[in-house]
Amino acid sequence: MKDVHNVSADADGRLFDPQARAALVQFIGGDDTLAMEAAAAVRTASHAIERMRAQGSENRGLSSGTLDVLLRLSASADGMTIGDLAKSAGVSSRNVTGLVDTLERDGLVQRAPAPHDRRSVLARITPAGQEWIENWRRPTQLAMGAIFRDFTPDDLAQLRHLCLRLADNHHKLTQYLNGAR
Repeated sequence: MKDVHNVSADADGRLFDPQARAALVQFIGGDDTLAMEAAAAVRTASHAIERMRAQGSENRGLSSGTLDVLLRLSASADGMTIGDLAKSAGVSSRNVTGLVDTLERDGLVQRAPAPHDRRSVLARITPAGQEWIENWRRPTQLAMGAIFRDFTPDDLAQLRHLCLRLADNHHKLTQYLNGAR
């Protein structure tokens, strides 16, 4: 995925990628490319943020997936089941099990029996995991501050809102498609 260096502004002053637009016009066979351009822009932005996040975590020995699990566990005083972690992260239990295995091997997470269900196991962050999070917090805040430079609080709230609307629309579409089968 390339970084976006070649952007232009349209008549309303809104940025767009001329190369992506040209490719989409050819792909669609017309000029109604706005939704697909928006999807391409979301993907480009997502990749940029993920590269920034991964660079910060991988330099400290964690993949973005293990980092996501560790962050979720750091916010849970009592720990979380593998199933709850999978549901909150939007991935499979099998995927989370592998991520927890890695974190446990690194001493950042431990498994413990779930008090409410003896068939379940809780994953809990360890003191070493909490220390890892604390050491990662400030560099991450600085990096995100830089990547969102010149965004107003309203811009950020609107971006968050729109991204979550996309995720919600995806969820609804997935439910619809799964129900149609």
